[in-house]
Amino acid sequence: MRQSLIITSWLLLLLAVAAGVQAETSSHRWHQPDIRFLQVPAKTAFSLEQALASRHWQALAEASPNFGYVTNEYWFRMTPPTSPDHQILDISYPHLDDVTLYLVRNGQVIQTTHFGDRQPFAARPIDHPTFLIPYTVSGSGKDELLLRVQTQGALQVPIRLWPQNEVFEAIGQEDRLHNLYYGVLLTVICFNLFIFLALREVTYLLYTLSAASYLFLLSTLRGVPFQLLWPDYPLFHNLTVLLSVPAAMLFTLMFVRAFLKLPQNAPRLDLVVRSLVIFNVISFAGAFALDYNTSIRLSVALAIPSCLMLTVIGPIQWLRGNPQAGFYTIAWGLLTVGSAITAANKYGWIANSFITTYGMQLGSALEAILLTVALAVRVHQERQGKIAAREAELNAMAARRKAELRMMEQALHNPLTGLPNRTSFELVINERIGRQPKQRQAVGIIYLTNLQAITKTLGHRNTDRLLELAARRFNSIVADLPGVQPIEETPHRTFYLASLESAAFGFLIDADLIALHPRRIVQGLEQFREPIDYLGMQLPLDPQTGVAIYPDHAQDTNSLIRRAYIAQESDEARDRGLAYYQPSRDSYSADRLTLVSEFRLALQNQELELHLQPKLGLSNNQIVGAEALIRWPGRSTPIPADQLVAMAEQTGLIKPLTRWVLEEALRVRQQLLERGHAIGVSVNISPNNLREPEFPLHVQRLLTSHPDHRGHITLEVTETSMMLDPGNSLRTLKSLDATGIPLSIDDFGSGYSSLSYIKQLPAREIKIDRSLVGDLPKQNEDRVIVQTTIQMCHSLGYRVVAEGVEDAETQQLLMAMGCDMIQGYHLARPMPLADLLTWLDERADATARKLG
Repeated sequence: MRQSLIITSWLLLLLAVAAGVQAETSSHRWHQPDIRFLQVPAKTAFSLEQALASRHWQALAEASPNFGYVTNEYWFRMTPPTSPDHQILDISYPHLDDVTLYLVRNGQVIQTTHFGDRQPFAARPIDHPTFLIPYTVSGSGKDELLLRVQTQGALQVPIRLWPQNEVFEAIGQEDRLHNLYYGVLLTVICFNLFIFLALREVTYLLYTLSAASYLFLLSTLRGVPFQLLWPDYPLFHNLTVLLSVPAAMLFTLMFVRAFLKLPQNAPRLDLVVRSLVIFNVISFAGAFALDYNTSIRLSVALAIPSCLMLTVIGPIQWLRGNPQAGFYTIAWGLLTVGSAITAANKYGWIANSFITTYGMQLGSALEAILLTVALAVRVHQERQGKIAAREAELNAMAARRKAELRMMEQALHNPLTGLPNRTSFELVINERIGRQPKQRQAVGIIYLTNLQAITKTLGHRNTDRLLELAARRFNSIVADLPGVQPIEETPHRTFYLASLESAAFGFLIDADLIALHPRRIVQGLEQFREPIDYLGMQLPLDPQTGVAIYPDHAQDTNSLIRRAYIAQESDEARDRGLAYYQPSRDSYSADRLTLVSEFRLALQNQELELHLQPKLGLSNNQIVGAEALIRWPGRSTPIPADQLVAMAEQTGLIKPLTRWVLEEALRVRQQLLERGHAIGVSVNISPNNLREPEFPLHVQRLLTSHPDHRGHITLEVTETSMMLDPGNSLRTLKSLDATGIPLSIDDFGSGYSSLSYIKQLPAREIKIDRSLVGDLPKQNEDRVIVQTTIQMCHSLGYRVVAEGVEDAETQQLLMAMGCDMIQGYHLARPMPLADLLTWLDERADATARKLG
């Protein structure tokens, strides 16, 4: 008996290792999605639209849905991976009555698949005992999978999402394991049947029937007979499911009575066993009379005490000296324990795992291979001494190699994030430039601007953990960008990101290829900006990305990295999340310092000008205003207005520049009035102005001294700039509004402000950003966004101006949408005051002639 116990211990150890290997082998190949569920009472009409709109979705407490025996309808909602395109949803529990899979993209149903074990087997999308449903994702990250499930049996839905090119190989491996198990049991069944035919001993017949019933039970639970024997008869399939459990328990109990000779050795235990036999016979008959849910509950409820009884009988008889009880305790004890585990799993009492899912197979297989494993253990003991010496030598070599690899790992990787460090990053850039000197390469720097504030709030230890999470997330985002170059590739992992310092990451990308996919850049930026869920908080890292391109911006690694850092410090990076290096905005260059000095002198010497771009009212086709834009004429190389403003903000010149622009705007409007053109003038103000405590008072005094222009000088502030300091911005804008100064929100739609914040702004006008207007005739999505924006703004009491109108077709579309005003090259380019006056006079004369 001691030898049998040793054999059993080894069996359990080997099976545990096998289970671990199985889990490890499959975990990196299939995706376990985050699942939310929705419960709907049975016989309730509930549509997909209601499910999508419901607010009662709950997070799933376990990795795999398992609700036991319920009759309610359940909906499961999950997001598939964005790649690869072709995927398969695997539900490895095939006993679900009614299942419908919906693939939803942007609120539209792309695919509907309906199946279940109450339908013929041919209705399944793929010919396999379990449920395998193929679908195709768009790769945009906007796909959702909704699964509707209702069943009379155990409602457990173990979901795995597979790449299509891997699922059949993996499931084929599972099928081969099951087939191996079936082969073992068939061998045992045939062997004992032959013995029965030879000896006519009833015990062997009962053992044969018991093993056969377990084989039929486990193959039925997997759906194999339904696939192979009666695929066109789902009702018969469901009946066999109900019969298989009591049949297995019935023949097992009868075998135990004969094997342990309970009527002679233990009359009281025999009475209990006979009672369980009778109950299982009733359960067997109930499959023909009761409904499915009641019958399966009864079968499983009786199977649990039956298994426990079969487990207890062995040790009791063993202690009483029954010579056959020792072997039975080992062999059948493992079988009944496995059966009880599986039964409890089907009843919903324990969660899905390798052991709970394959408990019956493990238990029954252990009995069949017990003697074989015992021989293997003996052979193993004899060879153990020879192997030990060789293993010691190999372990020593492996330890030395491991130490060498660890030293190399530490030298080239960040110890916190595990990413390649700055040295690795520079080596990769040098290697790429040296190997492909004519290929344009973009070096990107991602800097986490909010990390210092998080450190002061949560401490360095939590910040370290947050950096680990951010590193994994950013690496996966960058990996999806077209043309990205790996920083490090090994058979087990690929890094596309490098840790340059505690708050900065670097990546390398093909500049020409990424330029062909601007939308992918926008998607990546949006993913970067999403906060990270940590300690129950949504923590924004506020990343800013700067990019320098080889050989456009620099031809050596150090300069490329330095200039990418400079780019991420720019206002454009703060506003939009991404900025490319621009020499004109490099405040660290000699040319930049010279330009700042010249700009200061130009402001002092009145060398700047205001150019004006008119705005057209669509309701009356009249010019209703003009936007004042700063220009620096007389230079051989013109400098765009946004660069002038950025330079003024960086050097502290924005305060005198804004005051000059306001005074010049008043002078411009005075000349417009004198020529008979009573139109308003819009002036752009910087977010730096909103942070000046005295700015509202200065504007009020300025307009008090020019009362004719009060209410006609509009201050424009960009949506993004307000979000840099929303509290101060709101206070300043309310102060300006209280003095009667009209306010306009510029570049609406290009930032990330919330509607709740916009509602608080005392603005009278919203200017839709040109990025939404430019492709209006071609992009249906942009038309929907612009139409919705106009309706929303009108409902909030704003007038709407569309910027960037380039053609008549766009103007007509905006007019049909109810837009109030337009501005763009289709109407007129920005022009000096003298040209604007001439243009207005000519337009007025043309209108007069048309009316005359």
